[in-house]
Amino acid sequence: MKPTHRKLLLFIAIFAAAFYVPFGHEAVQRAIIEAFHMLQEYAREHVIFCLIPAFFIAGAIANFISQQAVIKYLGAHSPQWLAYSLASVSGTVLAVCSCTVLPLFAGIYRRGAGIGPATAFLYSGPAINILAIVLTARVLGWQLGLARAVGAVIFALVIGLLMTVLCPDDKEREASIQAQAQAMEMEEEPRTPAQNLAYFATMILILIFATWSRPEQVGGFWHSIFEVKWFMVVGLLVLLFAMLHRWFERDEIKAWISSTWEFTELILPLLFAGVLVAGFLMGRPEAEAGLIPAQWVGTLVGGNSLLANLTASFVGAFMYFATLTEIPIMQGLLGLGMGQGPALALLLAGPALSLPNMLVIRSVLGTRKTATFICLVVIMATLAGMIYGNLIA
Repeated sequence: MKPTHRKLLLFIAIFAAAFYVPFGHEAVQRAIIEAFHMLQEYAREHVIFCLIPAFFIAGAIANFISQQAVIKYLGAHSPQWLAYSLASVSGTVLAVCSCTVLPLFAGIYRRGAGIGPATAFLYSGPAINILAIVLTARVLGWQLGLARAVGAVIFALVIGLLMTVLCPDDKEREASIQAQAQAMEMEEEPRTPAQNLAYFATMILILIFATWSRPEQVGGFWHSIFEVKWFMVVGLLVLLFAMLHRWFERDEIKAWISSTWEFTELILPLLFAGVLVAGFLMGRPEAEAGLIPAQWVGTLVGGNSLLANLTASFVGAFMYFATLTEIPIMQGLLGLGMGQGPALALLLAGPALSLPNMLVIRSVLGTRKTATFICLVVIMATLAGMIYGNLIA
């Protein structure tokens, strides 16, 4: 679709909403206020400490990770076992949500990662968060925690493989990536692999510690880390600035900042628009002020029927879950009578997808590939929920 046609459709949609939406209705007014409450909560809790570090990491990936390395380890022609192994377990080192992972995904895809490994990374980033797996087991039971961990790794592998079969990279993209890689082969690397590794590890650790949430239980290992997390962040920032001063040229830093801004400009408006829509339709879990009543969800996801699991997968796919927030939400829904199968289905579909996430994926992959990815996640989460629900029963 041409940009002019997209703008025309957007203008028509805005006009239709302004003309037909019953803004005087109490439920609509509550939903609108709730949408902005959700946007405010998102801006306060996730933009500064989640998205901004992720944007800088994405900008660094776009500038400082060798394209030959991306093609070698994650490219369409790299060894399959290596590409999918790396992509499917990447979430164990990133405590990120479905939105924070987007800049990282866009960065590796644009550097030449194949569609399969890139989407495996896209799913695994928020789904295989080691802290979330541990908390799921502790709060919701070890069976659900184990099922989530096993299911998430298998999902990442299978979804990546299916995306390669169903939506293979077009020959134009492959040829362009290979040509760029060959042109860069003779270029001398300005830093050693160890220096690059230290640089990226420092930024990833900043992201992990900055987003470390307060554990519900006082004391213990996780709480100890929370108590010192800002000292860790400040120390890591000092280390990062020292690396930039010693190892990087001024022009390289300018290019890094420029790439970071490009990702921000592309992704942030779509995220904010998606958060507003999600807040308007479903609201925050604790507020129950969205247009769709929360009790409808509870009614539809009891038991272990196909409809209950499909509903849990579908609703979870469109809801926004910040990192670890899905656990108290699931605790509440299970208390209202949600079945174990639908609970797993929502845990597998929810953290990896959201409405804001879908809008941004489409801007990177296009409509067809994005729709295929969403359908695969929903279908597989539904099947996993039914299997687990029958086993646990």
